[in-house]
Amino acid sequence: MVDFGIAGKTAIVCASSKGLGFGCADALAAVGVNLVMNARTSDTLAQAAHTIRDCHGVHVIEVACDITTEDGRAEILAAAGHVDILVNNAGGPPPGDFRDWTRDTWIAALDANMLAAFDLIKGVVDPMIENKFGRIVNITSGSVKSPIPQLGLSNGARAALTGFCAGLSRQVARHNVTVNGLLPGQFNTDRIEMLIANMAKTEGRTPDEVRTTLEERNPTGRLGEIEEFGFACAWMCSARSSYLTGQNILIDGGMFNSTL
Repeated sequence: MVDFGIAGKTAIVCASSKGLGFGCADALAAVGVNLVMNARTSDTLAQAAHTIRDCHGVHVIEVACDITTEDGRAEILAAAGHVDILVNNAGGPPPGDFRDWTRDTWIAALDANMLAAFDLIKGVVDPMIENKFGRIVNITSGSVKSPIPQLGLSNGARAALTGFCAGLSRQVARHNVTVNGLLPGQFNTDRIEMLIANMAKTEGRTPDEVRTTLEERNPTGRLGEIEEFGFACAWMCSARSSYLTGQNILIDGGMFNSTL
C-alpha cells in the first residue's frame, strides 16, 4: 500500500457522521490520521465515530455542534487543538425557485456554505504555515462548474468560497500548505435523495423513475459511492500531493462533458 505520509496527523472533518463527510473521515483514518469529527446530531456522530475507531484504531474526538454558528466553530477548533488537515463540508441549501429566495435566504446559504469554511480556514492556516504542513480541502459541488438551476443558492455560495480559496492557495503554497476543492457530482447520499424527491415532485414522476434517469445519463451508468470520494480526499490531504494547490477536482463519473 502507498504510504500517504500523514499517519499520526490530525484532521478536522466537518459534517462527517454520514455521506461524503463520513467517506472522507473513513479514508483518512484508514491511512492513520486521527480525527475530529463533527455533526449536529450527537447520536449519529457517536455511531460514526465508533465505526471508525473499530475499523482503523485511530483517535477520534466527537464534537456535536453546528459549524454554521460562531460558537460551533469555536467549539470544534478548541477541541482539535493542533490541526494538520481541514476538510470543510456542510449540507447544501434546499433546492427551489429563485423567485422565492429573500435576502435572509441568501445570507443563510452564505453562512453555511462560504463563511463557515472561511472562519475555520482562518482559525487553522497560520499554525499550518508555522509548521510547514497543511492541507485544506473544501467539499463544494459539481454545480460550481456546471450550475444546477434549482440549486442556485448552492451554486452561488459555493462558487464564492471557491473564488476566495483560489487566491488564498497562492498565498500559502510556499509553506507546504495546500488549498483545493473537491466537487462531487451525484453520489448515493441523503442529499441526492432530497434532490430526487424534489425533481420527482416537479416533473410529476416517481423517485425511482428519476433515479433511473440520473443513472442512465451518467457515462458510468450509475451514481457514485462515498468510498470513492473519500479516497480522493485522502490523497488530496496526503504528503504526496504537495504540488497540487488552487485546484478544483470534479468527481462526477464524467457527467460534465468537457475537454478541459
